[in-house]
Amino acid sequence: MRQAGRYLPEYRALRERAGDFLKLCLTPELAAEATLQPIKRFPLDAAIVFSDILIVLHALGQRLEYRDGEGPVLEAVRSIESLTQLDPSRFDDKIAPVGHTIELVRAALGPETTLIGFAGGPWTVASYMVEGHATRDFAAAKHWAFSDPDGFSLLIDRLVEATVTYLDRQIRAGAEVVQLFDSWAGVLPEAEFRRWVIAPTKRIAEALREAHPGVPLIGFPRGAGLMYRAYFIETGVDALGMDAMVPLSVTRKNLQPIGPVQGNLDPLLLLAGGKAMTNAAIAILGQLAGGPFVFNLGHGIVPETPPDHVAELIDLVHRFGSSESA
Repeated sequence: MRQAGRYLPEYRALRERAGDFLKLCLTPELAAEATLQPIKRFPLDAAIVFSDILIVLHALGQRLEYRDGEGPVLEAVRSIESLTQLDPSRFDDKIAPVGHTIELVRAALGPETTLIGFAGGPWTVASYMVEGHATRDFAAAKHWAFSDPDGFSLLIDRLVEATVTYLDRQIRAGAEVVQLFDSWAGVLPEAEFRRWVIAPTKRIAEALREAHPGVPLIGFPRGAGLMYRAYFIETGVDALGMDAMVPLSVTRKNLQPIGPVQGNLDPLLLLAGGKAMTNAAIAILGQLAGGPFVFNLGHGIVPETPPDHVAELIDLVHRFGSSESA
C-alpha cells in the first residue's frame, strides 16, 4: 500500500529532483528508483510499481496535472460529448513508460521479491474524471451515474477497456501480480455498487484471466463494508484487499473461506508505533494467519510515518511467520 512516498527522505529528494509528479511517474528511470527505494531499505516480500491510478486518464487524452497542495486536477468530463472529444489514439504510447519502469525494476529485483502492478477501479477513476479533482461528496459523478446510467455506462465501458489494456501491458512487462484499487467504492449504495464496481471488475477479471491465466488479480474495494463478500464472490478476483474497518472476525468467518485476504492494519497505527501498533498487528496475524493471508495495511502509508516504525512492523511480521513455521 503505497510503499514509496513522502515518509521516506530519499523519496522526497527524488521528488524534488523530478520537479513534476507526472514526470516522476512517466520517467522510467525515476519511477524505477522510487519503486526500489523501500525494497533497498526494508526486507519486503514484494514491490509495487511506482505510478498513479490517473495515468490511464492521461493516456486517454484527458488533461491532467498535479498541483502542490491540491493534488490531481483534470479537465472535467461530464457528458458523452466531452467524452467523445478525448483523443485515445496515443494510449499505448502514453502508458509505455510504466511498462518500461516494470522492466527496469524486474531486472533489479531478486527472484524472492514479487513485483506488483496496479490500476484504479473504473468507478474510482471515473469519479476523478467527472469531478476534475479529489472530492468528498462525489456529487457530479453520482449525478451523472444516477440520472443517466446509460450514458455513464459508456464512460465505464471505456475505462474497463483501458484498464484491461493497461494491466495487460504491465503483466507483459514483468508484473507477477496486479491489483485493482477502487478507493471510492464505498460511497455507492448497494444497487449502484453492483453496477459500477462489481460488474466492471468482473469484466476486468475475466479478460485478464483469459489473457494471463495464473496471474493473480487482487481487488481492493475500499469502504465496501457489508458488500465485501458479494464483491469477492461475484467479481472473481483472486484475492481481496481490505480496509482497516473490516472486523477480523468477519474476515475470518465470511471472507477467508472464499480465498486469500490482504490487510488490514490502520495506517495511523503504523504512524503511532509502539504497543498500539504491535498489539493490533499481532491481533491481525493471530486471527488471519491460519488461512490464506497477506499482511498489509488497510490503506497507504501516511507521509508523517517514521521509517523506523515500518522496519519494526516488518520485523514483527517476519518473526511471527518464523515462529509459526517452526
